[in-house]
Amino acid sequence: MKTPYVPHLFGEAARAKLTAKQGWLTAGVVSSIAWPQEDVWVLYDSHEYVLRGAKGGDNKHAPCISTPCTRGDLDPATTRVYQFASVLGWFKRGHVDVTGTVWGTGPILYGSRDTFTTTLDGGKYFSCNYMPVIEDDQVRMALAFLREGRRLRHIHEPYSFLSFFKVVESQFSSKDRVAWIGANLDLLDGDAARRVAELKGQGFDVSRHLFDSGRCAVAHASLDGEIVDPDIPADRRRIAQDLDVIAGLANRYIKVDVGVPDDMELYEKR
Repeated sequence: MKTPYVPHLFGEAARAKLTAKQGWLTAGVVSSIAWPQEDVWVLYDSHEYVLRGAKGGDNKHAPCISTPCTRGDLDPATTRVYQFASVLGWFKRGHVDVTGTVWGTGPILYGSRDTFTTTLDGGKYFSCNYMPVIEDDQVRMALAFLREGRRLRHIHEPYSFLSFFKVVESQFSSKDRVAWIGANLDLLDGDAARRVAELKGQGFDVSRHLFDSGRCAVAHASLDGEIVDPDIPADRRRIAQDLDVIAGLANRYIKVDVGVPDDMELYEKR
């Protein structure tokens, strides 16, 4: 997997890039990673992105990502920003997700109140150097579902479960998915491993349980089938506990099977 050098410009040099061109798509984002206070320009996979600094004080605004874009190129540019956000969130061991977009001849900002997970960092200390380039469409899709799952984890646990399940479900046939999950359950650690042991101790086929009581129970509300009832505390507790397992499996697939590095792993090996 390619992990190329990613040029960075900060502060005035980054702002000069913003004024040098006309036609910009700006996406408001919600982020759990440390976001720069000052603008940071990066050249990633041959495209320019500017992480718009969320200054403090009276000038504080929602974090945004701007990229050059003609008015007739909105959908492809928006797709690029989604993909950039997926990789950036994974690389920095969190999530970055798009809340909305706006286009202008100049790089106008996108206003959003959905910023509660955002933390701030000094602009010049921000780096996404050697961020991996995703060329396989299946891997891209897995990262997109992971981005959704991580964002939703502290907002809507059942939908978060469903997004994490899709990370694995989108990569395998039904038979191969069952085999992969069965082979990887005992390789999990932390809270995920403890939940697997608890379910096995209760006599559950864990792979079947994740599918029936998690994936299907969230996605469907059939008359005679299992559901996650939003009004039943026990249902909510169960899906929250099982969320550790499916999130662990999703992370393991992307990190181990596909081999997408995050910044900590990459810097340890370089």
